[in-house]
Amino acid sequence: MVRTQIQLTQQQARSVKQAAAAAHLSMADIIRRGLDLYLRTQVTLTTENRIQRARAVAGRFRSGMKDVSARHDAHLAEAFKPAWSTA
Repeated sequence: MVRTQIQLTQQQARSVKQAAAAAHLSMADIIRRGLDLYLRTQVTLTTENRIQRARAVAGRFRSGMKDVSARHDAHLAEAFKPAWSTA
């Protein structure tokens, strides 16, 4: 493990200490677990990953409309038209 130093607010320190006591863990373990959870839930995609994901879903869904490529602007305008609009 790599030793590091962090600064917590008083409230954060109290909360971590309480959580550690309740779980019978060290404060450091609680902080490591919290950091692991944060890192797992953050989606940071490279441009290459984004392109691969876009290619993977391309063509997987069907709208039932046959003219989407020719009238995409009109379809988009219709999709974003406010519900209260009469135009």
